[in-house]
Amino acid sequence: MERVYNKLVRDKIPQIIEANGETPVVRVLDDTEYKKELEKKLYEEYQEVLNATGKDRVEELADMLEVLRYLAKLENASLEEVIKIAEEKASKRGVFEDKIFLEKVLKK
Repeated sequence: MERVYNKLVRDKIPQIIEANGETPVVRVLDDTEYKKELEKKLYEEYQEVLNATGKDRVEELADMLEVLRYLAKLENASLEEVIKIAEEKASKRGVFEDKIFLEKVLKK
């Protein structure tokens, strides 16, 4: 029986499939395809985060973080650099802790 996935997977997935007695059919993406597939994977992980709860949600957030790590790498940045920039923005503009919802702005 054949199952078609056509998606970016983690590096060890082919070995895991082989260990289960199946044969993975894979190819290595070029940089343009890789970026596009990482972006699709980010959206996939985003949807999984929205649908998960508790420990499962934390695991999905970790998956999303891993995708972000490699999207940053494509921009010649590390995840640590992205986090540093996030911290700088937090210092200047705040975070989302206070649950503020801006409805509108009135002119004076």
